[in-house]
Amino acid sequence: MSDDRLPRVAVLISGRGSNLQALIDAVARGSLKARLALVVSNKANAAGLARAREAGVETIVISPHDYPERAAFDRALVEALQLHRIELVCLAGFMRLLGREFCEAFPNRVLNIHPSLLPAFPGVDAQRLALEHGVKVSGATVHFVTPELDAGPIVQQVAVTVREDDTVSSLAARILDVEHVIYPAAVQRILHEPWRIEGRRVSFAAPRTS
Repeated sequence: MSDDRLPRVAVLISGRGSNLQALIDAVARGSLKARLALVVSNKANAAGLARAREAGVETIVISPHDYPERAAFDRALVEALQLHRIELVCLAGFMRLLGREFCEAFPNRVLNIHPSLLPAFPGVDAQRLALEHGVKVSGATVHFVTPELDAGPIVQQVAVTVREDDTVSSLAARILDVEHVIYPAAVQRILHEPWRIEGRRVSFAAPRTS
């Protein structure tokens, strides 16, 4: 498939962009068949912008401080994504809650990666909360984005064992390693496999048997 025919994907970031790099790397090795057409940051100093530019991906900064309200900021994001003919939006450490208007502009076309086994520990500090609650298993979740925080249908999850000697940093690092694997894989599946949402469940078609 030529680059012009590949699905056009945008990545929204706020910080270092390690999951953005995982997507860039997956595209480069051919395991993710997509065109990373745009990276958007809400922070001009986000380190992930340099990663995108180095990979030849167009970048823009849209700061919420330039808009009087969240809805106006969301509209600016939507306009930029539509201008670039984006088919799927991937959040990668994007530290803004997207509103209903944004989600309705891209229905079931916005994915996020979260460092817990949702619905456990939504929001920030998921790794710290996992340790404080004494859970024995945490992990990473790829899910569709809805206006409710980390509450959309789950696409993929992988468990990570919580060790007795774990700190927030050590647990976060092991979960991040898993994120870098499952996020590109989940994006590939959503783009290239048949799927449907039934209630809160994302169901993929069973593989054909010979």
